[in-house]
Amino acid sequence: AVKVSNADLFYKAISFYLEEHPMMLCDLLAVLSSRIDHARVVDVMRKREHLPLVKPYLLSVQQSNLVAVNEAVNDLLIEEHDFEGLRNSIETYDNFDQLQLATRIEKHEIMEFRRIATLIYKKSLRWRQSMQLSVDDKLYKDAMETAAQSGERELAEELLKGFIKDGNKECFAACLYTCYDLIKPDVALELAWMNGMTDHVMPYMIQVMRDQTSKLDTLMAERAERKKSEEKKDEGDSQQSQQSNMYAQMLPPALPSPMQYQQQGMMYPNGGQYQ
Repeated sequence: AVKVSNADLFYKAISFYLEEHPMMLCDLLAVLSSRIDHARVVDVMRKREHLPLVKPYLLSVQQSNLVAVNEAVNDLLIEEHDFEGLRNSIETYDNFDQLQLATRIEKHEIMEFRRIATLIYKKSLRWRQSMQLSVDDKLYKDAMETAAQSGERELAEELLKGFIKDGNKECFAACLYTCYDLIKPDVALELAWMNGMTDHVMPYMIQVMRDQTSKLDTLMAERAERKKSEEKKDEGDSQQSQQSNMYAQMLPPALPSPMQYQQQGMMYPNGGQYQ
C-alpha cells in the first residue's frame, strides 16, 4: 500500500481494515503513518465512533503536536478517567483548545481533573479562575501558589480576606508567607488587628522587620565603604598635590628671557652683552 500514489486508496484501505480486520488497523496505520493525514484519520474514526480502537496509533503520532490528534488523545484519556495521562499530555503537547478543555473538566467528578483545569487556567494567565477553583475544592495551598505566581497584589489580598472571612487562621498565616512579596505589611497588620489574628500575623511581621533591618545594614555598610573609598581617594590626591609642590620648589629659578636681557642691559651668562 505504501507504494500506491493515489492517497484516496490509503483511506479506503483504512475503512476496509476497520470493517474486516479491526484488530490489525493500528498495524496498517503504523505502516502508512508517513503518508496519511492524521487529522483526516481522526475525523474518520470519530464519525464511526471507533476512536479508542486507534489509541496506540494516536499516541505514536502525537509528537507531531497536531490539534486534531491532541484533542482526540485528551478525549480518550478523559473517558478512561486517566488524569495522570491527561496531565502529561497537556504539559507535553500544548496545541489544542485549552480553554474549551478547562471548561469541560472544571466540574468533573474526580478532583484531579478539576486540578488539571486550574493548571490550564493558570497557563492561560486566567489567575482568578484558577485560584477560585482551588478555593472551591479547599485546595488552599494550590490557591496560594496561584496567587503568588500571578504577581497581582489585589488577588493575594482577596485570598487573604477570604481566609479571614472563613476564620481560617492557619491559612491566613500561611498565605502571608506564600504571597510575601505581594502583601504590604501595613495591610497584613491592619487585617490581623481588626479580626483578632494578631498572634498569627506576628511571625510574618518579625520576618518583615528582619528583612528591613538586613537591607538597612547592607545600605549602611555600602555607604561606609563608599565614604572610606572617597576619603582614601582624597588623601591620595592630597599627597600627590604635596609632592608636586615639593618638586616645584626644588627646581632652579627661571632665567630671564633674551628680551629682558636686552631691555635691562644685562650680561649674558657667558659674559657677553646684547648689541
